Amino acid sequence: MKTEIVKVTKPTAQFIDVLNRWENDRELIPLIRPNKNQEEFERRETITLDRVRERLEYQEIFQIRVNEKIIGEMNYMVDPPHLFKQEPGTAWIGITIGEPEGRGKGIGFEAIQFLEEQIYQQGFIRIELGVFEFNRKAHQLYQKLGYEEIGRLEDFTFWNGRMWADIRMEKYL
Repeated sequence: MKTEIVKVTKPTAQFIDVLNRWENDRELIPLIRPNKNQEEFERRETITLDRVRERLEYQEIFQIRVNEKIIGEMNYMVDPPHLFKQEPGTAWIGITIGEPEGRGKGIGFEAIQFLEEQIYQQGFIRIELGVFEFNRKAHQLYQKLGYEEIGRLEDFTFWNGRMWADIRMEKYL
């Protein structure tokens, strides 16, 4: 199994189709976006080519591929307003392993290490992220990679009949 990470510079229709499938997958929705209530959880999104082009103006986006199939996406942006700790020069990261065959095989571990190297090469030494409280596997992965909890935003997202916290974590490179 060959993992390849590809920087997105010109989003394709195929990539948009994959993102839309993940964005509207009932299993992934609670992991990839906050929801204030059941109605928001039930809401479906449409990601457009223009929306991804807009994201590219302030984010670096990468596809995670295995045997040429897109199985995940990751990104980072610098100094977004939603940082828990407003420290200038901080990269905020996000990662989605959208395809089930890509989970639990170390691909996320490898992908985040790649992202950290990209961020470091750009001259940034601090990374922050958020992980929903119920996403224990991701939380454990980040801990294994050296991320430490710096705070919690209580009642941040709705899933499985209740509200959960967003755990904010950081790592200095």
